[in-house]
Amino acid sequence: QVQLVESGGGLVQPGGSLRLSCAASGSIFSIVAMGWYRQAPGKQRELVASIGNIGTTNYADSVKGRFTISRDNAKSTMYLQMNSLKPEDTAVYYCNKVYNPMFDWGQGTQVTVSS
Repeated sequence: QVQLVESGGGLVQPGGSLRLSCAASGSIFSIVAMGWYRQAPGKQRELVASIGNIGTTNYADSVKGRFTISRDNAKSTMYLQMNSLKPEDTAVYYCNKVYNPMFDWGQGTQVTVSS
């Protein structure tokens, strides 16, 4: 079973930047489309960025132009560079597959954007 470990979150002021990492165990990571999800308090989890196994990317309108998703298949790791952060980006961020069946969810990493 693949295990996912997210890291890199923290407290940042509006306009700041953070880089999230998602480390996956298992070689299957390199052949599946992966995504970054977020869940804000009281809201449903949403997909904000995805990347195919060969690097094709897609973004939610709310983060387009500010977030950049990337992956290093040799390291079984995915990244999310977040720039120009806004208070509404505050959420717990998770990584997982884009298509079912999903891997077991990790613990996520908290991102808080506040002055």
